Amino acid sequence: MDRTELQGFDLNDKTAAVIGCGGLGCHVATHLACAGIGRLLLCDFDRVSETNLNRQFLYTAADIGKEKVFLAKERLNATAPEAEIAAFNRRIETPEDLSFASEADIVFAALDNNAARMVLQDFCRKKNLPLVNGGVNGFFGTAYLYLPGQTPDLTAAGMLAVENQKTRSVSSTVGVIGALEAHLGICHLIGSPEGSAGVLHVFDGGEIRRLTIKEHDR
Repeated sequence: MDRTELQGFDLNDKTAAVIGCGGLGCHVATHLACAGIGRLLLCDFDRVSETNLNRQFLYTAADIGKEKVFLAKERLNATAPEAEIAAFNRRIETPEDLSFASEADIVFAALDNNAARMVLQDFCRKKNLPLVNGGVNGFFGTAYLYLPGQTPDLTAAGMLAVENQKTRSVSSTVGVIGALEAHLGICHLIGSPEGSAGVLHVFDGGEIRRLTIKEHDR
């Protein structure tokens, strides 16, 4: 039985870009690959460190010092050999750094700094691409689906409120938010109302609350 029969939907003709292959990115990319995404565009500039291993399950201690994005591609291809996966080893500083994502149907932000998030948001706004963003601090996390021209942006949703916040990385929270990002994106791609664009999902105290953001994107 193939994935379409198991899941009841088909993502083989869809392309997703995952920006960041750290804790959130590992979860987002794995769920997309397992759900049968046709093309997966991975982007990261970092190398594996020992401090990553509590939450970035695509890597092992033997990978310390190696470039994350190529390891992620290798591990995900082993899980989903039918997927077309491309790896881009680059830091996101300007819109030109995201040129590869222009062909995506949806973009996922799995980043740990607001400067890159803002570049990504501006890029998606100009290209009219759906953007799913996640953030984690300790046992608290948020996930949000932004549709340019249709919903409030990340700034209005409060996801860029704190610049360079020092975060605590709890594996279980990263798992919840990464899975939630993937869930929002997959539901949007298949047209399910569970995609919940414009609704901030807040994971706090072991439960998820949904907050509808009212201020509209300008």
